[in-house]
Amino acid sequence: MPVSRFVTDSSLDELARRLRFLGFDIETLRGARLEDLFHRARRDGRIVLTLSARRPRRFASVPAVTVTRGDLAGALRSVAIAHEPAGAPFSRCPSCNAALRRRMSFEARGEVPGGVLRGNQALHDCPMCGKWYWEGSHTARLREWLETALGRPIGGPPAMA
Repeated sequence: MPVSRFVTDSSLDELARRLRFLGFDIETLRGARLEDLFHRARRDGRIVLTLSARRPRRFASVPAVTVTRGDLAGALRSVAIAHEPAGAPFSRCPSCNAALRRRMSFEARGEVPGGVLRGNQALHDCPMCGKWYWEGSHTARLREWLETALGRPIGGPPAMA
């Protein structure tokens, strides 16, 4: 199955964020109209991820996935079953979608809590938005939610949420 790259609008922010934790490449266009999503998908070879069942005729050849509002776990599961992520779980910034970089703890000095630096934890940062990620106390809950939604364990490196 080939890697799937998506584009969506801010109406699916929470779904996009959770799918990014699974390694999916999902660009979010804030304030975009449906036509804008289809235009970007055609231009960049992406799949439209939308709540709308409407499809402009001139974009009939552009692939789209329509999800149901209110069922976050079901929407996540249906996308994850039918599509291949772009990377390993927890390899993308959940906020801006950039691929995360592994960093040395001394590089995070002044950016993350001292206990994190002293713990010799694996640190990652986002080159686009500057956020830092590490195995935090809420990571186990996030991993559990994702595994429950998928109905299977997720692989990949330890979570950095």
